[in-house]
Amino acid sequence: MTDTAQAKIAEIVKANDVLLFMKGTPLFPQCGFSSRAVAILDHLGVDYESVDVLQDMEVRQGIKEFSDWPTIPQLYVKGEFIGGSDIMMEMFEAGELQTLMQEKGLVSAG
Repeated sequence: MTDTAQAKIAEIVKANDVLLFMKGTPLFPQCGFSSRAVAILDHLGVDYESVDVLQDMEVRQGIKEFSDWPTIPQLYVKGEFIGGSDIMMEMFEAGELQTLMQEKGLVSAG
């Protein structure tokens, strides 16, 4: 990965409280895993930004190295890598994702 791709990804992650690197957009996800990730975030009612990795091959490859995680989507909260759609689903079902968002001040309790 180029240094510029690394810097670009780091800047995007730092600039957004909740960020989803995904295939497609929240309105038009281009894979089932991205669709599931969007559905979870929408259900939580959290404001988030997304990056369509299909629009930038350098970011698409670079994010995998940045997080040391081989798949997309990838969720970041307050700069911290949380995981992909499977981890998001497990955390959501266990109530952990809601708790995390509340602890970070991104959604209100209740």
